[in-house]
Amino acid sequence: MFISKELRKQNIAEYLLYMWQVEDTIRAFGCSLPRIRREYVERFDYDEEQKEELIDWYGNLIRMMNEEGCREHGHLQINRVTLQLLNDLHLQLLASPKFPFYNTAYYKVLPFIVELRSRGADKNEGEIETCLNLLYGVMMLRLQKREITPNTEHAVREVSTFIGMLSDYYKKDKEEGLKFE
Repeated sequence: MFISKELRKQNIAEYLLYMWQVEDTIRAFGCSLPRIRREYVERFDYDEEQKEELIDWYGNLIRMMNEEGCREHGHLQINRVTLQLLNDLHLQLLASPKFPFYNTAYYKVLPFIVELRSRGADKNEGEIETCLNLLYGVMMLRLQKREITPNTEHAVREVSTFIGMLSDYYKKDKEEGLKFE
């Protein structure tokens, strides 16, 4: 919760990746708040008030996951809305002649997006979700200490740069407002 608040302000893509990891963490504990409290939250070096805040936050997320039918897989509505906002901004940036560097970065990662989709990615997911799924998948592989091929490493570097640029524009749009025309 404390991390998510800071990430949401600083880097929206990292926030989404973090929240996806939180969803998976909740699933790993069987969507059980007592287990999350006992086996997870107690390991953190927080005072009791912070731990209670964190437990309340996890409890609310579990409730939402149950209500929204994403106990097993999928993402919370709050995360899907954030992803949609990011995707909408992506489309606005592409359509505007004022952001040539963004367009260049996009066309640099487009072959990776096409390749990922040809390998079985969900055809209904947008390009930004495809990029984030790549980054999340590689993050999970690294946590499992599994090997990542040089080609995948290259794709991740390019996609990370592109998504970082989109996140920077998202932050700038929220703080100052971007002018697309």
